[in-house]
Amino acid sequence: MDAPDRYAVFGNPIAHSQSPRIHALFARQTGQNMSYEALLAPLDGFAATVGAFAAHGGRGANVTVPFKEEAFRLATRRTERAAAAGAVNTLSFAGGDILGDNTDGAGLVRDLKANLGCDVKGRRVLLLGAGGAARGAVLPLLQEGPAELFIANRTAEKAARLAVEFAARAGAGPQPEGGGYAELGGRRFDLVINATAAGLAAAALPLPPGVFAAQCVVYEMLYGRDTPFMAQARAGGAARIAAGLGMLVEQAAEAFYVWRGLRPATGPVLLALQASQH
Repeated sequence: MDAPDRYAVFGNPIAHSQSPRIHALFARQTGQNMSYEALLAPLDGFAATVGAFAAHGGRGANVTVPFKEEAFRLATRRTERAAAAGAVNTLSFAGGDILGDNTDGAGLVRDLKANLGCDVKGRRVLLLGAGGAARGAVLPLLQEGPAELFIANRTAEKAARLAVEFAARAGAGPQPEGGGYAELGGRRFDLVINATAAGLAAAALPLPPGVFAAQCVVYEMLYGRDTPFMAQARAGGAARIAAGLGMLVEQAAEAFYVWRGLRPATGPVLLALQASQH
């Protein structure tokens, strides 16, 4: 048998990554001859580490914290969704060319629709945060046609700038809005997505009462822990609360499709990961 095509995920830290397991399951399912490993990149040596991997036959790579913006700069070409996000989580190497893509937002939307049965179209959407995770989600969410999209952030100006930046991409649909948490008073939302890192700091968010509509779906991008935001959502009467494990699997499937031209079935892989968490 020919040597397998090499892929990897780069990050720092990286030992906790579920990506090698996910892609091994995808490869087995689709009969692809490929390997996938987790590689630690020095904080000051990301570009050199990735360059060495590509020079030794690497076909593609995923990129995680804290290198997504550096990967954006490293790419020689970028997809529209990567350009909009200002960050890259998927690299493809061919003939000295480095194509940068961002599959995070597509993974979020696919998890919402395919796994949670939550169609974004026509919903009032609140996106919490204005950093890299939020940036990657804005365009894919707008493309689904929400009734409204409000971006809220502790630094109101940052959220407002993000909304203005994406207004030109909203097309004929509603224009995204942005501001501080205080501006949410009196507003109700059908879908609330937490793209902040508050869960890592075990911090609650200063949400006014009443933001969760009667049948609200709440999505926490972090996974593997019950965050203060999820507790807030339960106390606020949210109808359904989900964490980001499905997004992790779906963004990986999108990257697999970018590299291999095949879309693996994500359901069995998500079930396998969920089973190992209990």
